[in-house]
Amino acid sequence: MSSHTWLSNTRAVLDDIERSQLPAIERAANLMADSIAAERWVHTFGCGHATIPVEEMYPRIGGFVGFHPMIQLPLTFFTRITGEMGIHQFLFLERAEGYGDAIMKGYTFDPRDTMWIFSHTGINNVNIDVALRAKALGMRVVATGSAAEASRSRHPSGRTLFDIADVVIDTRVPAGDSSVPVKNHVDNVGPVSTMAFVAVVWMTITTVAELLAERGVTLYIHPSHNVPGDTTARERLDAALTEYKRRIAGV
Repeated sequence: MSSHTWLSNTRAVLDDIERSQLPAIERAANLMADSIAAERWVHTFGCGHATIPVEEMYPRIGGFVGFHPMIQLPLTFFTRITGEMGIHQFLFLERAEGYGDAIMKGYTFDPRDTMWIFSHTGINNVNIDVALRAKALGMRVVATGSAAEASRSRHPSGRTLFDIADVVIDTRVPAGDSSVPVKNHVDNVGPVSTMAFVAVVWMTITTVAELLAERGVTLYIHPSHNVPGDTTARERLDAALTEYKRRIAGV
């Protein structure tokens, strides 16, 4: 059955990540722990469906303050598909030279920050512009995507996102992403990159939490506020949001 094929393909990718990427995850987690311990940020960025891991990590039950999502609406809003803010416009924008530089102008950064960028291919201009600007500002860059499958860059520099990053976590996903063939069709169905992205997110973030706890750093964790009998969940949530506001204001 195709459902079993997709599940088997996904398991194979996750197993490959576990076998091959733990050292890279550990290196990335140490960079991120340094940023958060300094009361700075791990900025997170992606385009298209690579915004899913950004939205998954923060704000999220079990996530904690220190991860700053940089999601641009024109690069993630697909519900209209055609017409205003449709897929044609998205495909143009992610390849537009200089758009990433314009995005970076909207935020305040510090050399102690880490930039975490998600991209399956790592070849489009907007991600590469963001990475290059982050490096120019003194930040460390972590890239997560299918690095071993990366093709020729579309950026004028000729470099891919994975060429620029200080640490690369390879999702081990095939270049085409979709993994289940369909009779009488050229294209497969059943992409696996989202599952790989989310797995890398929580493998990394749980490692960051472990490192910070060992250093004695207090984590402002988002609790579930739907567990019966937990009378302090709202207080803990308010404390996390208060800390986020304090840090985002630069206090």
